[in-house]
Amino acid sequence: MNRLIIIIFTFMAMSTCGLHAQNMNVQCEDTCQHIHGIDLSHYQGNVFWEAVGQNAKMAYVYLKATEGGDNIDDKYAKNIDLAHRYGLKVGSYHFYRPKIEQQKQLQNFMAQCRPSDQDLLPMIDIETRSGLPVEEFRDSLFKFLKMVEKAYRQKPLIYTGANFYDHYLCGLLDEYKLMIAQYTDYEPRLRDNRDIDMWQYSAKGRINGVNGYVDKSRFMGNHRLREIRFRHQ
Repeated sequence: MNRLIIIIFTFMAMSTCGLHAQNMNVQCEDTCQHIHGIDLSHYQGNVFWEAVGQNAKMAYVYLKATEGGDNIDDKYAKNIDLAHRYGLKVGSYHFYRPKIEQQKQLQNFMAQCRPSDQDLLPMIDIETRSGLPVEEFRDSLFKFLKMVEKAYRQKPLIYTGANFYDHYLCGLLDEYKLMIAQYTDYEPRLRDNRDIDMWQYSAKGRINGVNGYVDKSRFMGNHRLREIRFRHQ
């Protein structure tokens, strides 16, 4: 009888392991009905956009355009042209450096992120205080966000991590749409319980056409792509 029990438990363990192995390649977009997308920069190298465009589960892409006052992503111009050519809705983002003069950063971003090329709201990537005191960082950031809004005649989408938001931006971004990065199996919940429009749920996603890992995101709840459309005026 004991031997029979051992055999049964061994079989169950093997079955569970097998199921786990099969699920290792199952990704979020394979198991839900949310609207999914990716973001890319020069870190992904040369992208085979025809293959990316054939993936019906990826509706949009955010491309890194600039960082700070003079850094331009060297794949941006090629990526945005090919992403459009193969049918994706495209947005562009700027990595914000709080210590660098805001006007210089805006000029850098606007020289690359031309309104005529955009399908989606410009996105500002906020991940660092650059050593500034919290209030000084906030003053720097919100001055820049207002400048971006004035230049593009619409509020930018904000990208940041859940922990960074909770520590430095909690309760301050109610007027802005949010993409929150949190690489867990459960949906992010911010300390102020505010609504999250988009969730970047993986930095290690896979997709045909991109060698190596890619960041993947999706819309939360009933949010839809039309909510972040670039308004051409």
